[in-house]
Amino acid sequence: MNQNLLKSIGFSFNLVSFISPKLAAKLAILLFSKPQKGKLKGIDSDFLKSANKEVVKYNDIAIMSYHWKGKKDTILLAHGWESNSYRWKALIEILIKLDYNIVTLDAPAHGNTTGKLFNAILYSECISIVAKKINANIIIGHSVGGMATVFFQHKYQLQSVKKIVLLGAPSNFTGVFNRYSKMMGYNKKIVTAMNQKVLKEFNHLPEYFSSANFSKDIKANVLIIHDKNDKIIPYNDALDFENHHTNSKLITTKGYGHGLKSDVVYNHILDFLKT
Repeated sequence: MNQNLLKSIGFSFNLVSFISPKLAAKLAILLFSKPQKGKLKGIDSDFLKSANKEVVKYNDIAIMSYHWKGKKDTILLAHGWESNSYRWKALIEILIKLDYNIVTLDAPAHGNTTGKLFNAILYSECISIVAKKINANIIIGHSVGGMATVFFQHKYQLQSVKKIVLLGAPSNFTGVFNRYSKMMGYNKKIVTAMNQKVLKEFNHLPEYFSSANFSKDIKANVLIIHDKNDKIIPYNDALDFENHHTNSKLITTKGYGHGLKSDVVYNHILDFLKT
């Protein structure tokens, strides 16, 4: 969606908030939780056909996973918002040559996984289902996939997980919520009602869901890679992770943006896997 359309939608929701803040907040969170992109295209599917596919269930969600068998450590790849497993193609091809055992999953409402709505908490439960099934040793998460990975490991403490890689990951939910509200131009009535809706649904206000703070309880070694010029997730979020996790290493890049698709980035990941 372009900026003018987003502002128009935000203005409409603001008008609704003067009649019913709860309804306006419901509409705002629905928009926030419904990806507009991320389904697979033909060329994406062609590459993923090289993997062994398996569907696992979480409640009423059928999670699509892809498996490239190898003899080394088992690596689970978790993509970000409005993406799918194909985003890992270049890294997967590198890891296949090195004989790693590779599994990816499509997030809820993304790729070939079912569902219409998405949030990091729901995603973390899906990651949990797959990670436990495959006894993941290493998890690499991009953007909200990194946040959801931290949520999962904080909650379940899966002992097989020894290393985590966070690529451009948000360190807290408050920042994500605030950037969304600012982008849409929501008024205070909507923002307050959204916070209360999160509290009602998840038993905590948004500020509780700090992946950086949760990371303190994670024993796995963590590699944080974040681009200085990331326009989606601020670089300060990487510093937040580094400050909270004692077994972390931060690598700062410049020029690769939020996607971090680069041989330079992949080499940093490979070096981390070898240690």
